Amino acid sequence: MTLSSKDAQTLSATQSPAQSKKAKAANSKLDLLSQNVCAEIDQWLAKYPADWSISASMPALRIVQDSNGGYLTTDLMDAIAEYLDVPAISIYEVATFYSMYELKPVGRHKICVCTNISCMLCGSDEIVSHLKSKLGIGFGEMTGDGKFSLKEVECLAACGGAPMMQIGREYYENLTTEKVDEILNKLA
Repeated sequence: MTLSSKDAQTLSATQSPAQSKKAKAANSKLDLLSQNVCAEIDQWLAKYPADWSISASMPALRIVQDSNGGYLTTDLMDAIAEYLDVPAISIYEVATFYSMYELKPVGRHKICVCTNISCMLCGSDEIVSHLKSKLGIGFGEMTGDGKFSLKEVECLAACGGAPMMQIGREYYENLTTEKVDEILNKLA
């Protein structure tokens, strides 16, 4: 049986605090976060005033994403919201706004190619075509062996090194198709 939000509010209002706490505990997703993940998030929480836990949402999302093989699920985002004691929508907004967060599985090497104006003017279209051809995938896709995924990003703030791409936490600038091949061969 699914309750409407009005029915849920009415039920919540008629429950004793103990019943309400028990119901919340039954729906808790905190067990999805390991002790190590929580400890790392706590290091970030310590940097902000106690009533500003939302400020740790970006590092918390990164920490949880890294611990989950490179992507986030709705349950994991709910767990982050619960841990930070913020509305889940606040976490969803951040996770869906920034291109660094993934909401579906990605390859072991996530290739983010900048296609913004500086990179485009310096040849990112050729780099993108080469990557798509070499890997046999398009943007938002993953190779069959799970090794690579390809993502188009707006700007990685390295316009002076255009065209460029990011793999993991590494920037690769002044790309040519030959440089791309060298980079991919080292990762293979």
